[in-house]
Amino acid sequence: MKECCEIKIALTTPYYPPHIGGVEIHVEGLVRQLSKKYNVTVISSNNTRCIEIPYSPIPVSFPGVQADIYHSHVPSPFFAWWVMKKGYSPHVITYHNDVVVPSTVNGYRIPGNVGYLVERVNEKVIVPVLESCDVIIATTKSYAVTSPVLSRFIDKVEVVPNAVDLKKFNCKNVKKQDFVLYVGRLVEYKGLPVLIEAMKKVQKEFDCELIVIGDGEDRARLENLAKNIKARFLGRLPTKEVIGWMQKARVLVLPSFSRLEAFGIVLLEAMACGTPVIASNIAGVREVALEGGLVFDDVDDLSNKILKILTNDSFAKKLSAKGLKSVKNYSWEVVSEKIEKIYLRLV
Repeated sequence: MKECCEIKIALTTPYYPPHIGGVEIHVEGLVRQLSKKYNVTVISSNNTRCIEIPYSPIPVSFPGVQADIYHSHVPSPFFAWWVMKKGYSPHVITYHNDVVVPSTVNGYRIPGNVGYLVERVNEKVIVPVLESCDVIIATTKSYAVTSPVLSRFIDKVEVVPNAVDLKKFNCKNVKKQDFVLYVGRLVEYKGLPVLIEAMKKVQKEFDCELIVIGDGEDRARLENLAKNIKARFLGRLPTKEVIGWMQKARVLVLPSFSRLEAFGIVLLEAMACGTPVIASNIAGVREVALEGGLVFDDVDDLSNKILKILTNDSFAKKLSAKGLKSVKNYSWEVVSEKIEKIYLRLV
């Protein structure tokens, strides 16, 4: 067997930082961790000529990279498809989430037949790729078994969660302040209208503010929705400032009900900051949220659970302590070791 430093790993991903997103954060963290022991190359739209289709860049060619392990991240499926076409192996695929076209993008309704066509094209491309690869990584079991695509390949699925940098997102002795926090992209599927509606009831009973961190195509529309509540939209902030807000928040809410939300790395980040979380009761996300918080089913349920955390300090502290204990299982050291074991079994 080769020494670790001799093993070459090629990671493919549609986007990579400075592009912002959950997959990008995950891959960047994985690269940082693996590079301590292995020879790692990243292939993405940053360094490959692509046809730029929103959310799904299509490489027009693929570099001839010789590696001992090829690890692709989907969606989008086209970089992984090139690995299959080139015959590169062994091939590991992390399936981060299903492709589901939102009903609305930038305030414009997407016709159902258009969304259906996009989803079917993705399925036609990704299914043979999943059939041909050696191992599929899913971030939670509940998401894998409920996925209309991934459930077909459950016999080759291994569960390895996303991770958080515990040295960066950490719990300090910071006094909590009376605000509810949202951190994420400002797009329709993230469910921010649900949180805004819930805050109308919350603010009638408790004097607090909604702090929204992030940017996106729907920002203006969402700011308009929030004009009748006490809310601040801070836009995109440096990571250090985001951590500061997380440490001070009474609670962080992830309100998405879409299968585009399969895990919720922001939940881990908040838990590492000692902040309770509330998330929608959907596959994948609920597994993470219940490690250090609550899940909700509708607007009324969400407002009631926000109020419970805001008004019951001992309950909030119990959730905080539970999250701080659980998040240790999601450190990059723990998660990368699980991925390494998969690699070394295949080399």
